[in-house]
Amino acid sequence: MRYLLLTSFFLFSTLSLAQISATKAQNVETALQQKKQMLANSLVQNIPLKNIGPTVMSGRVVDVDVNAENPTEFYVGYASGGLWYTNNNGTSFTPVLDTSETQNVGDIAVDWKNGTIWVGTGENNSSRSSYAGVGILKSTDKGKTWQNMGLTDSHHIGRIVINPTNPDEVVVGVTGHLYSPNEERGIYKTIDGGKTWKKTLFIDNGTGIIDVAHSPNSFNIMYASAWQKDRKAWDFIGNGNASGIYKSIDGGSTWNKISTAESGFPTGEGVGRIGLAVFDDTTVYAVHDSQFRREKSKERKKKSEGLTKDDFKTMSSTDFLKLEDKKLNTYLKSNNFQEKYRAENVKQMVRSGAVKPADLAKYLENANSALFDTPVIGAEVYRSTNSGETWEKMNENYIDDLYYSYGYYFGEIRVDASNVNKIYLEGVPIIKSDDGGKTFTSINGDNVHSDHQALWVNPKKQGHLLNGNDGGLNMTYDDGKNWTKLNSTSVGQFYAINVDNQEPYHVYGGLQDNGVWMGPHNAATNSRWHQTGQNPWESIMGGDGMQVQIDSRNHNIVYTGYQFGNYFRINKESKARKYIQPKHELGEAPYRFNWQTPILLSTHNQDILYLGGNKLHRSLNQGDDWEAISDDLTQGGKKGNVAYGTLTTISESSFKFGLIYTGSDDGLVQVTQNGGGSWTNVSNAFPKDMWVSRVAASKHKKERVYATLNGYRWDDFTPYVYVSEDYGQTWKSISANIPTSAVNVILEDPENENLLFVGTDNGLYVSHNRGQSWEAFQNGMPNVAVHDLVIQPEAKHLLVGTHGRSIYKADISTLQQMTPEIMGKDLHAYKLENIRHSSRWGRSWSTWGKPQTPGLDVTFYCGKAGAIDAQIKTEDGIIVSKTQIDAVKGLNILSYDVAFSKAGKLNYLKKHKTELKEAKNGKTYLPKGNYVVEINSGGAKEKVEFEIE
Repeated sequence: MRYLLLTSFFLFSTLSLAQISATKAQNVETALQQKKQMLANSLVQNIPLKNIGPTVMSGRVVDVDVNAENPTEFYVGYASGGLWYTNNNGTSFTPVLDTSETQNVGDIAVDWKNGTIWVGTGENNSSRSSYAGVGILKSTDKGKTWQNMGLTDSHHIGRIVINPTNPDEVVVGVTGHLYSPNEERGIYKTIDGGKTWKKTLFIDNGTGIIDVAHSPNSFNIMYASAWQKDRKAWDFIGNGNASGIYKSIDGGSTWNKISTAESGFPTGEGVGRIGLAVFDDTTVYAVHDSQFRREKSKERKKKSEGLTKDDFKTMSSTDFLKLEDKKLNTYLKSNNFQEKYRAENVKQMVRSGAVKPADLAKYLENANSALFDTPVIGAEVYRSTNSGETWEKMNENYIDDLYYSYGYYFGEIRVDASNVNKIYLEGVPIIKSDDGGKTFTSINGDNVHSDHQALWVNPKKQGHLLNGNDGGLNMTYDDGKNWTKLNSTSVGQFYAINVDNQEPYHVYGGLQDNGVWMGPHNAATNSRWHQTGQNPWESIMGGDGMQVQIDSRNHNIVYTGYQFGNYFRINKESKARKYIQPKHELGEAPYRFNWQTPILLSTHNQDILYLGGNKLHRSLNQGDDWEAISDDLTQGGKKGNVAYGTLTTISESSFKFGLIYTGSDDGLVQVTQNGGGSWTNVSNAFPKDMWVSRVAASKHKKERVYATLNGYRWDDFTPYVYVSEDYGQTWKSISANIPTSAVNVILEDPENENLLFVGTDNGLYVSHNRGQSWEAFQNGMPNVAVHDLVIQPEAKHLLVGTHGRSIYKADISTLQQMTPEIMGKDLHAYKLENIRHSSRWGRSWSTWGKPQTPGLDVTFYCGKAGAIDAQIKTEDGIIVSKTQIDAVKGLNILSYDVAFSKAGKLNYLKKHKTELKEAKNGKTYLPKGNYVVEINSGGAKEKVEFEIE
């Protein structure tokens, strides 16, 4: 279902849950073509975005493909960071997917004989940020160019396998949509290099293929694992009757289900994700993430063990009052109950009937505990030695502490090509077995991330492994005893970023499964830190890094944390940190906190901190004490295993203390104008049940507020962007010409009220007219998800937090000056900053170093495209250099090296009888003095001055 926006201000039709539909593949394809045109015609196509890293913590790897004949050459696919190539064993990498339509990778496959690369786009995990793809991409020139080979409605690709003897024969396992049913899932096969596809296996519209593997001896002998799952914003069911193993004996042309009740492999509702590894024509392994429940242990707890929350779930009040105070206090303190809840007080509350013993268990129940407290069987290993006819469970005991929960994240198994009993499992951590899966040992190194997603086992050299995980890529040559980290790629998956006001200013950010980091904005992204022992980026928090607020009075005071609202106040100087999450009262339902819980320091008073659960909490003393200043600001949550009915965004007006907006994950925008005394729901006109990704009170007008909604969790990629001029009472759509892609953030410029920025799941856009029209803004940045935007006002820099390619920085000073008057001119040159002369220009510290070279960027606006003549003159009119460039309509940059041209030097010496020294690099640089840049465009002329001081 789509909306036609017919008027400026309007009331939307109501969308019920049943009416929300996934975006059609045709709309996505149209949007990709639209974006190509926007990039080619953008007014800001010449304004560069520079990647500032960081690289040290890397991002989630989903696949590795290695040249077995030369294992120093391989490709690495990142979940949302593209495809990278190395031919020097990971010493350095080159991105090869940057010219494509997406950076979202599910699986890769390479035909090393002719260099053809296949990329199945859309991550094969089912995480909160597992982004959809655009089908199958193919490159026949090692990634210089890409062609979309179809399957555009697949969204997520599980596996690609190429026939080693016929590279035009390719089998693809399609996982399908993450949040909605669809028909384009199952097994697809091509025999003509992707020109045509045939669906050879389809189970149903909620079951896709997560893995495909064939015998190393025969492409005809092939296995595939089907995965039935149902993900919603509030729940994930990663199992079902339709999950199972299929086999083909004709290279994937036909299939039979072999995981039957008679085979010995599990069947039924509890069958979850399955990973496959084939040793030979008869032996195949499967790792099963079993969602069947474990049998309750009949063993009694030892008397020496302390109390657990399960003890209180069925405990009577009489038995509770008999507990020893010391034992009860140990439980209360170790589980971070508020100080007021100690044995004597809690027993009195139970006596009076104010609370029940079960409330002491309920007090600890939240999304984070539910994530790890699932009593499922989890990982189990099966092996067949008769080509899949029967299966034997190999592990006698539970494989604990490997998968933990709902099965949406792990499911890889590998077998050593030279040892049938040597297998590897990937989860948390990576483990290996030398006896076919009966027993395991961990091979997680101290420099290896704990979450593992991809593994290549060298078929010709035992112990040589490449391991892809949430922290990048690791390599070992001794079977995991020692690991080398190969993190030089800028592929950080940022959820949120922020900046401080120190000099140089620092950038902060929270990353998916890689904590919170900070570093100076001008830090060089190189490997020199290996020599100094100090990376310019520093980790200040672990877990899944979340939002960051910095005290503007003292940048050493930072508020940040990890998933589900676990926030801290950190003193960077003293290294002290205090846990500051608001706590509910004993007997009340626990607060609900979003995976990325919003926090905000008040611009009116930096001691005042806001934090959003399902209620809005306020602290007047830096998080030491909290009060809820609202009732539930959501629709109340839903039954499921994912936190839902939570606040996602908070904004306070800089014009008025207590004028606050909130947005929730279930579609509500609420406003208070009296500091929480009363609240008004101002979202009734919006499409229903969408994730409110951002509310932003205007910095230019008290009554103005912006909002963005995100339908990603419905597979609805429509861009929803709105503005209100009356505190949210009425709304106007300003999504205009933004191509179809879910919106994560809107940012208003602090200097120019007409200048807006929007970050989507597939790139960055800017508007110069408050949303009437938008320009693609991606010079230097590929098509990647943009999660957060922030402006450093003094530096006039826009910082772009991407979920896959770390952080970009752009100088937006010229954009801030893009007034209607300037944009109405044929030509306009922007004022230049003076530069300081240096005797070291053209020289280096030694013969072997690169010379220091100056540069001057002359930015000018053209009303139409065409040739531009430019010349640089001294103040007395001598032309010292001149050039001609082809300008585009919009902003252009003339980069000048501050040197004489050959003719310019002669002209200068004719009039000025002086000595000009030639620099070591052969150039003669301008001396100190005043100069003029003249630009001519079809009769329109502009002059701008600068001084070399």
